[in-house]
Amino acid sequence: MNIKDAIESTKRLNATDRALLAHCLISSLETIQDSNVDNAWADLSEKRYSNLVSGAVEAVSWEHVKKSVRN
Repeated sequence: MNIKDAIESTKRLNATDRALLAHCLISSLETIQDSNVDNAWADLSEKRYSNLVSGAVEAVSWEHVKKSVRN
C-alpha cells in the first residue's frame, strides 16, 4: 500500500480510530531519550522551588503573565 492509499483508507475510519492511529504513528517516531535530560529537569525544578520558598524570587500569577505577553 502506498501513502496515498493509506491516507484514503484512514479517511473511512471513525474519529476514535483515527485518533488512535495518529497516536500510534506519533509514538512510533519517539526516539530513546537521554536519561540526563530527566535529571537536568529535576535539578532545575528543585532549584526553582528552593528559590521560591526562600524568597529569592517572587511568584507571578498566570493572569499577570498573560497580560505581560499581550502588551
